[in-house]
Amino acid sequence: MNTIEALREKLALYERIFDNINAGVLVIDARGYITHFNEPYGRFLNLDPKAQIGRHCTEVVENTRMHIVARTGKAEINHSHRINGQDMVVQRIPIKKDGKVIAVYGQVMFRDVAEVRDLAEQLSLLESKVQLFEKELFDLRATRYTFDCIIGDSDAITGLKQEAAKAAATHSSVLITGESGTGKELFAQAIHNAGPRKLHPFVKINCAAIPRDLLESELFGYDKGAFTGAGTKGKPGRFELAGKGTIFLDEIGDLPLEMQPKLLRVLEDKAFERIGGTRVIRSDFRVISATNRDLAKMMATNRFRRDLFYRLNVIPIHIPPLRERPEDILPLAKHMLKKIVKEAGRPAVKIEKTASRALVRYSWPGNARELSNVLERAMYASGSGTICTADLPFISASGRNVSGRPSEPSLKTARDAAQIAAIHKALAQTGYNKARAAKLLGIHRTLLYKKMKKYNIGLTPEQAPDET
Repeated sequence: MNTIEALREKLALYERIFDNINAGVLVIDARGYITHFNEPYGRFLNLDPKAQIGRHCTEVVENTRMHIVARTGKAEINHSHRINGQDMVVQRIPIKKDGKVIAVYGQVMFRDVAEVRDLAEQLSLLESKVQLFEKELFDLRATRYTFDCIIGDSDAITGLKQEAAKAAATHSSVLITGESGTGKELFAQAIHNAGPRKLHPFVKINCAAIPRDLLESELFGYDKGAFTGAGTKGKPGRFELAGKGTIFLDEIGDLPLEMQPKLLRVLEDKAFERIGGTRVIRSDFRVISATNRDLAKMMATNRFRRDLFYRLNVIPIHIPPLRERPEDILPLAKHMLKKIVKEAGRPAVKIEKTASRALVRYSWPGNARELSNVLERAMYASGSGTICTADLPFISASGRNVSGRPSEPSLKTARDAAQIAAIHKALAQTGYNKARAAKLLGIHRTLLYKKMKKYNIGLTPEQAPDET
């Protein structure tokens, strides 16, 4: 084989390689005229590749910068370029000899027109999802709790808010204790949102709600193939997601004993590995934990590690139950009722003063959570704009507080309860005028007196309705 034939075969091989590059490729000389133009680029632009040889690049490719790169000699790598109404990724690489540009290699990244179209559609879908998630995130952040959401006039709540505000200015661990329903998560969010990490995530995990065998993967995440059923791409854990923000470990007293040393190690090192992974992940998070359990008793019986307790309990905050701060009950009830009424789309609702006193006298074993439930039930039970004593679910037919345990149903009990409710409503609607109330009820005033005495329904000037 002679030299010329060998060169022809080599040139033909180069042309086949050039035309099989899975991207659009063209080459220009130093003046901007096209010397090479491959077939995939021709198909994309719907042009004859051979017919473009010798034409200036600005005549063939819209918005091209190939001739500019030929002039400046500076490469442009992974730049965006809009061609045929589509945003493409391009490379423009100057070819130099003896320090001078003799050509420019240009490449447009794509496979084929159909795939580019599919990718564009997928990108559009992803952009829409991102916009949706951004809106949801904005809505969630708009309803987050702050110290203004903590309602109460008692010295206890005022002091707690001051302690929590001081804790918010630090990066130390906070342990919030208190009975169920006292508002531990509300305080946790308020501390986060008042501190230097407020622009970063507040990530919550309920240690009692997640099964033991899934808790470790929820906290630390997992790599692909880490265990049967693991996702193909792996999943970040809560500590990873909370980077630079706050992780809220709710119900920390229910954390399994075997998980406690692992949690302690992460809190001390601020580093961990995903399940099935080998890469050490570092995350700058703050920890706020909460529990309704007595951790001191649990430590005494070796159900909670002392070293973990000391790591969590740097700043302790104890929220007293509602029964120990009765002066907070009515302000909290009024605040809750306004919110409940607004969400239900109803007009303003009043609380009768006798009902207000019943709320204050009740022991509230479920604390603020029970108070919210009672108010919502009473609003629907009243059927009017005033909540009376008989509308409160913890009031018996005799008008006395009960523990809340269901009693045996009877026609007499139901009849008595209905009469009590009717009398209270009539009195409230008539401004506590007994004659008008009796007329409204359709009975004689003497009978109204008898029934009020029977059901222990008092009437004094201060028992007028109290607006919320």
